[in-house]
Amino acid sequence: MRFSLGALPLGLVFNIFLGTLASPLLEQRDVGITQVTWGDLGRYSKYSSASYQLFCPKPLGNTLISQFSKKGTQGFIARDDTRQEIVIVFTGSLEPIDVFTDIHIIMSPLKSQGLTNVGDAYVHTGFLHAYNVVAADVLATVKKQLASYPTYRVVATGHSLGGSVASVAALTVRAAHPNVPLELYTYGQLLLLQYGQPRTGNQAFATLVEKTIGVDHIFRGVHTFDGIPTILFKALGYRHFGTEYWNFREPGTKDNVKICNGGEDSTCSDSIPSTFINVAHVGPYFGQLMALNPLLCLKA
Repeated sequence: MRFSLGALPLGLVFNIFLGTLASPLLEQRDVGITQVTWGDLGRYSKYSSASYQLFCPKPLGNTLISQFSKKGTQGFIARDDTRQEIVIVFTGSLEPIDVFTDIHIIMSPLKSQGLTNVGDAYVHTGFLHAYNVVAADVLATVKKQLASYPTYRVVATGHSLGGSVASVAALTVRAAHPNVPLELYTYGQLLLLQYGQPRTGNQAFATLVEKTIGVDHIFRGVHTFDGIPTILFKALGYRHFGTEYWNFREPGTKDNVKICNGGEDSTCSDSIPSTFINVAHVGPYFGQLMALNPLLCLKA
């Protein structure tokens, strides 16, 4: 059977053409991350993928502490005794109720359990609500785990809606446990009808996340010319927090990732015009296809 670009939807052809044009320009940039960073980005993308399963008894072969599903917010908390860490994972958008949450684009003042002195930080109303319905349960579980394992660190992760929820969760974990090591990993969505982690709040929120968690402890992954991380649009007041790790071309390797400068680096994913949902969503993100591997709930 013959294959022709003419048989593809116009938008898909444009996306392929855009990716072809972008690659030679990207090759001139200073790129590459360490094998350790590449491995960590891959590890927490696996947790994010595992969260899509209805039940995840042993996330990456580790101990499942709790699995939650409340008013459209899903995820789990796991404990890795080898790496000595507690991992909070939020699921992205898979159900109609998630889409309803996503479209609440009006920002609200940042108010969540234990947060004070947040200044003028405003957050996407739907994302804030999605975390607040589970905040008490998540924080109580983390508190109990840290009481039993006081030397462990905490990692918050997720992608799509889950990545944005994880960023709010990380702020509340820091407020409750100011001396516990904390990291935040967020990823773009890989299924065709979903999207990458959009901007979560205003500039004051982005600054608060960076100041509270520390820029060196934030890892925001973006895949090639994925069009959705560049929304919600800056014209609406939304801004990304840093640092973006841009897997700017295939194949996905440590040498094809650029560490960007802050949340809105014009030489990274923001340098490519947003085409919304596009072929870049098929991934993989740091070697992982989202939601498609139930074995992640049994082994690493």
